[in-house]
Amino acid sequence: MTAPLLELDNLSVAFGGHTVVDGVNLRLAPGEKLALVGESGSGKTVTALAVLRLLHGARVQGRALFNNGQSTRDLLALPERQLRGLRGDEIAMIFQEPMTALNPLMTVGRQIAEVLQLKRALTPAQSAQGAIELLAKTGIPEPARRATAYPHQLSGGQRQRAMIAMALACSPKLLLADEPTTALDVSLRGQILDLLGELQRDHGMAVLLITHDLNLVRRFADRVAVMQQGRLVEQGGTAQIFTTPQHPYTQRLIASRPERDVQQTPVNDSAAPLIAADQLRVTYPVPLPGFRGWLRKGAFVAVQNVSFAIAPGRTLGVIGESGSGKSTLAQAALGLLPLSSVGGRLQVKGQAWRHRLAVDKPLRRAAQVVFQDPFSSLSPRMTIEEIVGEGLRVHAPDLTAAERARRARDALAEVGLAEAQFPGLLARYAHEFSGGQRQRIALARALIVEPDLLVLDEPTSALDVTIQKQVLALLQRLQKQRQLAYLLITHDVDVVRAMAHDVLVLKDGEVVESGAALEVLDVPRHPYTQKLLAAA
Repeated sequence: MTAPLLELDNLSVAFGGHTVVDGVNLRLAPGEKLALVGESGSGKTVTALAVLRLLHGARVQGRALFNNGQSTRDLLALPERQLRGLRGDEIAMIFQEPMTALNPLMTVGRQIAEVLQLKRALTPAQSAQGAIELLAKTGIPEPARRATAYPHQLSGGQRQRAMIAMALACSPKLLLADEPTTALDVSLRGQILDLLGELQRDHGMAVLLITHDLNLVRRFADRVAVMQQGRLVEQGGTAQIFTTPQHPYTQRLIASRPERDVQQTPVNDSAAPLIAADQLRVTYPVPLPGFRGWLRKGAFVAVQNVSFAIAPGRTLGVIGESGSGKSTLAQAALGLLPLSSVGGRLQVKGQAWRHRLAVDKPLRRAAQVVFQDPFSSLSPRMTIEEIVGEGLRVHAPDLTAAERARRARDALAEVGLAEAQFPGLLARYAHEFSGGQRQRIALARALIVEPDLLVLDEPTSALDVTIQKQVLALLQRLQKQRQLAYLLITHDVDVVRAMAHDVLVLKDGEVVESGAALEVLDVPRHPYTQKLLAAA
């Protein structure tokens, strides 16, 4: 038998007196694709981070044997200097949250080029060109231009692809991929999987894939390992795990799929829409090449000719590939873009955004947002009480500190985070919670000011299937109770099917198809919609 590339022998990880990974035994062969699946907080990411000794303050026991074909070394016992030589060169990692993993002060091209300079000893010019080629391989359009962009100037999917390009820069033997396609739309997921498959064939690279996307696992992985509360409960071939799962937890994971439970008819047919757009157009200034750029700027059209309306108690789902204009549409709806960038008509509760505090303040309360990445949207320096109660300081300034704390506690309980379950809940910080719990905190922050409209920008993309199902059920319940209107931005067709009453399909900033959700999803007319649904 071929010697394993990586072998975890009784790996355990503890923080303080709490064990989060308990006695994991796992083997990964050269060129193999192994998926590690489980709920949020099950220990998947901690296991991968322990392999590269990237856990600070943790007590790690056991062995992590890495065989590069020349020698076998225990990664947990190597001196830091030798391990540093392996990181990025023979073992690379794609982190889950690119906004926090990428340096906000460096362009993405420079960050990728830095790896090539340090690991391959290329010249600055060669490294810069290599960075552009790597970005092109991951499917980023206009890679030369995107290489000069900073992370905040890219969409979520483009940031994730930049992370993948950086990890693949040195053609590693082992790739630890922690949710590598979380922020990508369905068609780009396929491109990234094809890319990883091609690199694996070319370089004999093995992949340890950490993901909550079971469709991705079914399509990509050779074997599957299932984790629950820090322990491996089941391992086997992908076909075997999906067709005849043995452990009850595995059976529950595979059975987890969003269920449609929406209010079919509006409570009040004559109710005015909470948000309406007519021929909405959004442009961004861009520099022009040559002498023309000295005198004036050009315009990049991000959204054009978009019209929609959302009534109380209804959900409009917006789907499309990364860069299609979905998040720009969300920013316009929230009044976060300069007036000079927005054309056409857009009104919230019958009023347009004016960018004047006194005029817009009621609309700021009425229209709230839940962002895609709860880790970066929640301040790491504020307690949960301060995060959730922050909106009350603006919209209910007469409340006392005790009243704000009570309202924060009630909002958290409404989204399933009770003080009895989390002692000292209000005094904790965001990093002390799992991804699904952080998303609930973000939802409580939005709900505490009693909005009429929620803009949901990929609200479940970072969540595993069971937590995703719980969050969607929570959103459906809250919509029925409060008659909330949702503008749902997502690339997940299953989420749209479960949540939306109506759908807009965006491509290059324009609507190519719209209509009732089930009609569009079941009988798509436009070839682009058909391609999206086929990829899903």
